[in-house]
Amino acid sequence: MQEELSGPELVALVRRVFQPRPDETAMAILVDLPDVRVPDDAPWAARRAIAEAWTQELRAHRADLGLDTDLVVYPNVHTNNGDLPERAWVHRGGPLPSADSLDPAASLALADLYATHPILLALTKFSATAPLKLAAKRHPIRAATMPGFRADMIPALRLDYTEVNRRVHLLKNLLDQAEGADFRFDTPGGPCGLHLDLRHRPGHASGGLLTEPGMAGNLPSGEAYIVPYEGALPGDPSRTEGVMPVQFGDEVVRYRIAGNRALEVLSEGPRSRDEAALLAREPAYGNLAELGLGVLSAFGLKPIGEILLDEKLGLHLAFGRSDHFGGQVGPAQFSGPGAVIHIDRVYVPETQPDVKVLAVDLQFPDGGRLALMRDGEYVVGF
Repeated sequence: MQEELSGPELVALVRRVFQPRPDETAMAILVDLPDVRVPDDAPWAARRAIAEAWTQELRAHRADLGLDTDLVVYPNVHTNNGDLPERAWVHRGGPLPSADSLDPAASLALADLYATHPILLALTKFSATAPLKLAAKRHPIRAATMPGFRADMIPALRLDYTEVNRRVHLLKNLLDQAEGADFRFDTPGGPCGLHLDLRHRPGHASGGLLTEPGMAGNLPSGEAYIVPYEGALPGDPSRTEGVMPVQFGDEVVRYRIAGNRALEVLSEGPRSRDEAALLAREPAYGNLAELGLGVLSAFGLKPIGEILLDEKLGLHLAFGRSDHFGGQVGPAQFSGPGAVIHIDRVYVPETQPDVKVLAVDLQFPDGGRLALMRDGEYVVGF
């Protein structure tokens, strides 16, 4: 039987995550629409159906929630974390349109939507996390982004997010204090070592509570994260270097990292050649954009093949765009809007069985070190 959230559960979720204020009167559920370039698929259609059902349930429980709920659509942007269109459409009922059939005269500016709908849920195919994080710095909104959401993620929405938030903030505080992180991996091609430069950067907490204007983050949530230092300060290059392994199917690709960038691929194989070509074509793709520390595996959750949930389970490292997290790499560093990407690689046994995380240690300015993970498990006390 497919998991579903009841109307009262949805009301409780919105209250818990956003804590709506007395002067707030409306929220929006956002979906992106297929087009000729990116045609529809079954998971995407199911996600839009979930968004429609949630909109109807929240409208039916408007008296309990205290907010009007609108379903808002926009053309998909063809890539994860690409900039959103400037305009969107409030769906007034009936079948959802395709992106190619939208009437420009019926649209509204996203800035106007933000002014009237300060609470946003984005159930999209392509992640809207980066643009909504940046929008939240300019507008008094808070947004929960749910790219790739599926019904089998619903149990993660029922977790005790007070405890999730506590664990996330403990890890965030450690990242705040650390100036580096050292990784030891074991792969079929031999061991790999990687050092991430964490100087000059704060940690961030995404614990599933978005209670203040200016906040945007994933839901389900449960991670602390930080952008490695990218070398932006004059005379102070990034110290990030080493070899980063990532498993694609049966092949483990090994990237040579220096100056916080993947500069070349050391491994051999079809995917290694593809990744080398991508780095040559889009150097910004090779930017080490995030060290993420998820906590949800401790609550009994397992990966399901969707980054939205899987990255919250444990260790993950990301390539690409970082400006939405406070880094230096954004759309201007890519060849075009369709090439902009932020992509996470999740290091749990189910997602990368041939890449073993032997150790993760944090390094502090006084020379001290802290064992954070051993054999893929946290050893720091929660």
